[in-house]
Amino acid sequence: MKVLVTGSSRGLGAEIIKVFATNGVNVIINYNHSEKEAYKLADSITNVNVEVIKCDISNEDEVKTMFDRIDHLDYLINNAAISDDKDLKDKSALEFNRILHTNLTGTFLVTKYAIDKMNKGSIVNISSTNAINTYYPESIDYDASKAGVISLTHNFSKYLPDFNVNCVCPDWIDTDITNLMDEEYKKKIKFIKKEDLAKLIYKICTNKELKDQIIKVSGEDVR
Repeated sequence: MKVLVTGSSRGLGAEIIKVFATNGVNVIINYNHSEKEAYKLADSITNVNVEVIKCDISNEDEVKTMFDRIDHLDYLINNAAISDDKDLKDKSALEFNRILHTNLTGTFLVTKYAIDKMNKGSIVNISSTNAINTYYPESIDYDASKAGVISLTHNFSKYLPDFNVNCVCPDWIDTDITNLMDEEYKKKIKFIKKEDLAKLIYKICTNKELKDQIIKVSGEDVR
């Protein structure tokens, strides 16, 4: 069994890699910029086969090249995403589209090429509650991209009736990024531990009964 997790050199993606490896699944670590972290993670895993592939998932040529290196897949986790919060009036079209190209187009491209390497299998897309009911105008591009990921989930599920395609929409996750937040504001939030969320994603991905589900996750759900 083998899983590809995009954007998995650190943060939630790295935790997902660890959980799959712990359960005996061979893993592919994908990164774009964080090479040092990717290989450090790879070196820490000794019980399964580990591959490390650099790929900008918003670039179709790079995605094609990545899948030329992959013989087969059983699981795909579309985790890679970027954000760039600022007043929406200060966002340019270029900045707006950069977020969409990675978070939305990247998810489309990776899934499009992955399915040729999969015999049925399971796909989990990582969206956000920002796509459902926790909107932030400074994150308008991120929120729109994650809403698009939900739509991709429904469409790929319809297109791939023999696959298990689902989407997880987490609330605030306790990652390195949250260390930059205002301390008083952080006290109001019930963060999801990335380790617990990774375990939940593994359970969803390996559940052969789940199809076309949009699963909202809060800090209360995984405690």
